[in-house]
Amino acid sequence: MNTAATPRALRLDAEAEASHLPALLARAEHLAGTVLLGEHGRRRAGMGDDFWQYRPVQIGDSRRMIDWRRSARSDAQFVREREWQVAQSVMLWVDASASMRFSSGAHLPEKSDRARLIALASAILLIKGGERVGLTGTGLPPRRGRAQVLRLSEQFCANTDVDYGAPEARAMIPHARALFVSDFLGDLDAVEAALTKAADRGVRGVLLQVLDPAEESFPFHGRTIFESAGKTLRYETLKASDLRDRYLEKLGERKDALRHLCAVSGWQFMTHHTDAPAQAALLWLHRALERSA
Repeated sequence: MNTAATPRALRLDAEAEASHLPALLARAEHLAGTVLLGEHGRRRAGMGDDFWQYRPVQIGDSRRMIDWRRSARSDAQFVREREWQVAQSVMLWVDASASMRFSSGAHLPEKSDRARLIALASAILLIKGGERVGLTGTGLPPRRGRAQVLRLSEQFCANTDVDYGAPEARAMIPHARALFVSDFLGDLDAVEAALTKAADRGVRGVLLQVLDPAEESFPFHGRTIFESAGKTLRYETLKASDLRDRYLEKLGERKDALRHLCAVSGWQFMTHHTDAPAQAALLWLHRALERSA
């Protein structure tokens, strides 16, 4: 009998995953609280209840649009504009593959931990700003409210056993915004296909690449065994330092390719390292999503 499939084993697995939820949510809420809540590009004149600004009367404005009280204080006539209140949808994809569970030291978080933290904190900021946030694919449609934050937290606690993740671009809402978070060390064609599909639907967004500092510096010497997080790939060398230049060249080419894909798709790209403050990445991401609106 496969004990991994017993009800007790499934319950223990579920409890183990759920135990991460309160800590992740609390850290994400604290991180979100350190970033000034922006306006996500939503301050445009249109239908709404909140006052935005006065502007001088223009050709084509009707007399009923004039604010006579404000106009009485000046020689000119003014129109009272309201803020556009249509909430936008933001779709998230966070890589849950085995490669994201890498950390080069006990003092550093796993890439997956940092990716989930930043993505959830970003979702909290967006929802507080009145946006709808959901996951790409069909699992969690975009919604607002505290309940949606809890749903996102639960979804982010799941892991997969595949070595590298591929962006999920199904069910993308036309003209929405998107955030993809991964190390993007897997199949580049999958990334290109996802961005192409998103661009075809008018979706713009951000690729946030999360890397461990060891993946940038390649601090390996002598006999070294390289093994993928999913245990499907293994390579042993007696002179690891001889691989450094070729590795760094390939990594540079990968980043250049990701930047190019973003440029032609109208997306933005950033690399974040797990030894850097999460707050800096969240602030950049917050502003990048505003620019994508």
